[in-house]
Amino acid sequence: MNAPSRLGIYALLFAMPLFFVSNLVIGRAVTHAVEPGTLAFWRWLLASLMLLPFAWRGLVRHAAEFRALWRELFWLGALGMVICGAGVYLSLRYTTASNAALIYSSSAISIVLLEALFYRERLSASRLIGTLIGFCGVAVIILHGEWSRLLTWQFGVGDIGIAVCAFAWAIYSVILKRKELKALPTLPLFAAITIAGWVTVAPFMLFELYAYGAFPRGQKQWIAIFALALFPSVIAFGLYQILVKYAGPSLTGMSLYLLPVYGVALAVLTLGERVYAYHAIGLALVLAGIALATEPFKKKRVA
Repeated sequence: MNAPSRLGIYALLFAMPLFFVSNLVIGRAVTHAVEPGTLAFWRWLLASLMLLPFAWRGLVRHAAEFRALWRELFWLGALGMVICGAGVYLSLRYTTASNAALIYSSSAISIVLLEALFYRERLSASRLIGTLIGFCGVAVIILHGEWSRLLTWQFGVGDIGIAVCAFAWAIYSVILKRKELKALPTLPLFAAITIAGWVTVAPFMLFELYAYGAFPRGQKQWIAIFALALFPSVIAFGLYQILVKYAGPSLTGMSLYLLPVYGVALAVLTLGERVYAYHAIGLALVLAGIALATEPFKKKRVA
């Protein structure tokens, strides 16, 4: 695959978060109808089936490399599809899509910190200040703007769950930066990760099937699963893989600042959720934190 043009990269940076945030909105709409592990399993199984016709030649050609990287693929599947899949759907039972979108945007800041830790990226004063401001914004959202909740230890379990998933997503993004993974073709690599994803989430699906008799039933549930497999999976993850490879994790992670904007707008329009003052305060702090923490946007050229 040829590298996208500079204009093409910026276009993808704006489009990619919209596809990603559809996962939170659709997931919130059906999370009480389908068990979280079951929803994640069928989402990624269908996604891998969609990808195989286009990726199987690359999977066969690079089979030896994929076998050598099975540990990395396992962790990418566990982080991206178990924690950031089933974990997100479980958390959405206890929080709103608006809160989830706002909190999830903090992954951009976590990526900067993890890059500094594992790849020795420079951590300047502005990055540190931006990190603190961004996490303050997340705290405002989790506490619903009521600092007394901190004293009485009253946290929304769904908000905390989404925060854990956001950090797992940051780890996923930084793992993708490994040179052995970057050397592989984008589409076959993503297909391999989706296969690792539904394999790692399968035990949770089987448990739900045994314990609750969980299985998607009805046209609406399967339409939702198909939509999850296509929009926030094949399209969004595919774009993410391309952008991490050609624009780098920091710049790609920074584009996730559009998640809360898109997420809140879609949640209000499609789910009828309400926006409160603490949402606006938290959003402002998160965006300010990301602007300070992701200095590479101003300093690195996009090929």
